[in-house]
Amino acid sequence: MQIGKARAATSDICIATADAVEVRGKDLCGDLMGRLSFTAYFYLLLTGREPTEDQRYFLDLLLVAIAEHGMMPTVQAARMTLAADPNALQGALAAGILGCGPVLLGTSELCGALLSKARKRLADGEDADTVVLEMAREIREAGGKAPGFGHPVHRPLDPRAERILELAGQRGVAGPHVDLARRMREAVAQVWGKPLVMNVSMPIAAVLLDLDFPPAMIKAIPLLARAGGILAHLAEEQQNPIGFVLAGQAEAAVAYRGRNGT
Repeated sequence: MQIGKARAATSDICIATADAVEVRGKDLCGDLMGRLSFTAYFYLLLTGREPTEDQRYFLDLLLVAIAEHGMMPTVQAARMTLAADPNALQGALAAGILGCGPVLLGTSELCGALLSKARKRLADGEDADTVVLEMAREIREAGGKAPGFGHPVHRPLDPRAERILELAGQRGVAGPHVDLARRMREAVAQVWGKPLVMNVSMPIAAVLLDLDFPPAMIKAIPLLARAGGILAHLAEEQQNPIGFVLAGQAEAAVAYRGRNGT
């Protein structure tokens, strides 16, 4: 039984034949290999277009910015999985990726949705400062957290976020979404009654949107980047195993209370 509407099954990404591979209408071996960097190739895979120089530059920049952030729980999960099965590299990578969500990897996808919504209201003729202030108030009144703001480590500034904004300005790609991100920082400070750290997720979303990246794919960038970071930790785990040390520390940190709760 088919679920959903009947439709023709098609894909525009790739076909492999006996003597060739075609990707997005281009010859993989005769055209793409040796000419495109992986970053440019990733953009082609996602969009069907080759990136401009600015798109390639900032995609590279953002992947570097978000790939690694220390011994995060996602990394610990991956290392402990590899310790349990040293042959399961793919399983250990999957364990780490499965833990990548808004709490541990960032809210770039939510930031993108917020900025896109604000941008639409501006296109309808509303004032930018009024829009971001109203949106910040709506989030606060609903008891939510402002996506892209707050960080447990980086205070008072997230250096990655500031560097992205700095380079976007220097290279002339800071457009309406970067402008809205900056205005949102002021609005959030006003509504929350104190400055909140703009973390790396907000500039990632803003720059990608200003560079005409598909909004639906914003989350793909942190995921691809973090896969690289996790693989680095797994390579180190193979040479310098600490997975069981991490597991032991976790067990020691948790007190068993028993049936009576004491």
